[in-house]
Amino acid sequence: MTSELNSYLPAPTKQRFAATFHVVRRISFWVQLALGAVSFLALLLAVFSRNVTVQTTTNPVMGFGVFLGICGILVLCFRLYLSFRYRRLDKLLQSPSRELHPTKQDVIRVLNTGLIVSSIGLGLAFLASELTIAVVAAKAIAIPQGVAVYTSKNFIRPLDIFVVLANVNLIGAHFVGSVTALGLFSWLDQ
Repeated sequence: MTSELNSYLPAPTKQRFAATFHVVRRISFWVQLALGAVSFLALLLAVFSRNVTVQTTTNPVMGFGVFLGICGILVLCFRLYLSFRYRRLDKLLQSPSRELHPTKQDVIRVLNTGLIVSSIGLGLAFLASELTIAVVAAKAIAIPQGVAVYTSKNFIRPLDIFVVLANVNLIGAHFVGSVTALGLFSWLDQ
């Protein structure tokens, strides 16, 4: 009778993984959503404010940094979609019926997809932030010290800082997604 009962009970390691997965999934989702929202708002402000203001010269490198930031936000949106997939997996792991539990390979496949998406987003956001920081640094270096007359192309505008802020927050959001997937991989191997 006891062996029959034990065959229907989930393994303790599966229960611990399901509990950990549940907590980590929620924290990761909300942190990524918050950082992504800040990035989205900062880029939105920078993009629409750039079109309204009159610029004598535009910097194509800053524009490419904004484009990469927008691509990073789109990748983050897909990553947040995968978090909903994690939610479905979480419910299956916590179901009392063992027949509904996903296999270890299914869990690894979903985590691997999340890790790949986060890595792509991390690369895009890192490249975008490096480009925008290089433009801001070049503008700062080009400003002559102690001279009252500046050309408008050398001004560091607050919008440039918003683009940098958006890209750095994107790095944080994708980093959280990568750490989540790697941490759950590690927990799965135990």
